[in-house]
Amino acid sequence: MLLLALDTATPAVTVALHDGERVLASDTQVDARRHGELLLPAVDKLLTGAGLALADVTGVVVGVGPGPYTGLRVGLMTADTFGFALGVPVHGVCTLDGLAYASDLGPDAGPFVVATDARRKEVYWGLYADSRTPLSGPAVDRPADLADRVAGLPAVGAGALLYPETFADARAPEHVSAAALASVAAERLAAGEELLPPRPLYLRRPDAQVPKNYKVVTPK
Repeated sequence: MLLLALDTATPAVTVALHDGERVLASDTQVDARRHGELLLPAVDKLLTGAGLALADVTGVVVGVGPGPYTGLRVGLMTADTFGFALGVPVHGVCTLDGLAYASDLGPDAGPFVVATDARRKEVYWGLYADSRTPLSGPAVDRPADLADRVAGLPAVGAGALLYPETFADARAPEHVSAAALASVAAERLAAGEELLPPRPLYLRRPDAQVPKNYKVVTPK
């Protein structure tokens, strides 16, 4: 098995290789405006550094969000393209699951929150029993609207770090890593679990909208 994992649902452009037992290599660059520019070179660099070729990949893992429309679709379209070209399956994993997996909270820490920046003064968030077990979400809300629900709980992710008045016990990691996503996928595949389809979890309409009452020009 050789899984190629990638995620562009957060400002991080992150890729990793996993052989089904361990992470072979990974790379993460944080630049919210250059997902499309950075992703393919990162994949090529990772494969070359590991002494592998794209043809060696037997499956693709992609973070399906939630995340902003523009960044998220870069990773999903790239994953779909790789899957089609190589004739290999493409597995979706919730980006919040990857952050939960990579948290440094111990197995007995109890419930905690994962929150990423959804912009518009909102967060994408989910509640987890432990690093591998989601309890609720993903959802999108204003931090103030979550205050009562998350009070006293540890929280990880950039959304938690942005709003300390709501997430008082905010911790790293800030962004998801493809290494964590690949590890989640490998564990679930080994257990015979069904993964998500590689389709986006947008949770809300994109920021870009078709203008209303625009002028229609017709030929004379």
